[in-house]
Amino acid sequence: MGPCAGGAVYSPAITDFTFMVKDTSHMFITGPDVIETVTGEEVSFEELGGAVTHSSTSGVAHFAEESEEEALDDIARLLSYLPANNVEDPPRVEPWDDPERADDELAEIVPDAPRKPYDMKDVIGSVVDEGSFFEVHENFAKNVVVASPASTATRSASSPTTPA
Repeated sequence: MGPCAGGAVYSPAITDFTFMVKDTSHMFITGPDVIETVTGEEVSFEELGGAVTHSSTSGVAHFAEESEEEALDDIARLLSYLPANNVEDPPRVEPWDDPERADDELAEIVPDAPRKPYDMKDVIGSVVDEGSFFEVHENFAKNVVVASPASTATRSASSPTTPA
């Protein structure tokens, strides 16, 4: 949630999940002063290694949060999706969404024309319990969706949810 510079930045770069807080978290091998001395280019802490840069351009950070409180809340949420260790199964929760909810729009989201674009997040939102979609790397590689739903419920346009 604060700055990280020099050799220490290699550790966050190889972790499974990295959370950064906008305007207070920075990661770079060398700082803006050295960049300016060596290249003559003026660059800010944010441009060089801020949360937005690393969550949208480099992909080193998975989350760019507005505040430390938001970061801690999302860390707790992420941990609620994961097992406590490598030999446990992920936590299972009772579906909280209406088990009779059917989404008739699901059949219409994916177009018949294979080259016509559609929003995959609309598809995911239709099949997971409402509010359980937790996206990782939301701002990086926007052509890919990486996320976790909290429930194992399934849904289709023709049948209501059937809990697993």
